[in-house]
Amino acid sequence: MKEIITGGPGTPKAAGPYSTAVRQNGFVFLSGQIPLDPKTGELVTGSIEDQTTRVIENLKLVLAGAGLELSDVVKTTVFLKNMDDFSRMNQTYGKFFNPNPPARSTIEVARLPRDVHIEIEAIAFDSGK
Repeated sequence: MKEIITGGPGTPKAAGPYSTAVRQNGFVFLSGQIPLDPKTGELVTGSIEDQTTRVIENLKLVLAGAGLELSDVVKTTVFLKNMDDFSRMNQTYGKFFNPNPPARSTIEVARLPRDVHIEIEAIAFDSGK
């Protein structure tokens, strides 16, 4: 049975006709998160490192709403506005997903919502710890 997950306290809310996350058959599918500060509702517009950190912190909030953690993530997809930001994004990303990182794809895109520089979506597995 499909369960809609809205995220933990302070999680940025879905800005359209989609769910923040959906649990189905032990997997939790998280919609893409952008660098939106959940406390202020403002975009984090600093460096790609700052934006990557905010996006992953937002993913953590959504995961918390599902009773999960970053260590439960099995796959991410990173959307970058500019692949020149890859190495700096990758260094920041690695601080969160260590020592057993999930599978990942990284794609350069022409444009992202609200003209941000990064969006990350994730798939986690709920093993029923």
